[in-house]
Amino acid sequence: MAESAEILKHGDALLIVDVQNDFCPGGALPIEKGDEVVPILNRWSKGAAEKCVPVYASRDWHPVGHISFQNRGGSWPQHCIQDTPGAAFHKDLNLPSDTVVVTKGVRFDKDQYSAFDQTGLADELRRCGIQRILVGGLAMDVCVQASVMDALDEGFETVLLLSATRPVTPEGGKTAEEKIKKAGGSICED
Repeated sequence: MAESAEILKHGDALLIVDVQNDFCPGGALPIEKGDEVVPILNRWSKGAAEKCVPVYASRDWHPVGHISFQNRGGSWPQHCIQDTPGAAFHKDLNLPSDTVVVTKGVRFDKDQYSAFDQTGLADELRRCGIQRILVGGLAMDVCVQASVMDALDEGFETVLLLSATRPVTPEGGKTAEEKIKKAGGSICED
């Protein structure tokens, strides 16, 4: 297994997507074994810090009564409500002190699956000279996939850290992986 510090280089960024309590076992919208990504992402974060590679961490940050919730006709149970324990990052996720938090899912009129959806992230990454983004987090077939696809659309070389993500369903994970490859994304098995 290659060490993250060996793979990461100048011009890279690490994007950690939605590793929040509500998406981990015991949460409001748990991804099976979602917490297993935490030690893997911690290794990548440590490698990023060693190489002075910036780390970005997105979070769902829904207002009460968000349009995506089932009680409002949406697809999902209530989750990641602003300032609640469920919206907090997993307690064992070790984010560097200079991690940039990207907040999404705050719009009242639509959901925002991607860390790039009206957050200004693409412009910020370009301003910082980022060319390649390595992505892990939850869930592979929802917000991770959306973020990877948008990163590719924005012209960034994009790598899915396969061991650092988990899907809602195994079938969804396979489909996401195929879509990412077809769109020109790379898959890192480590």
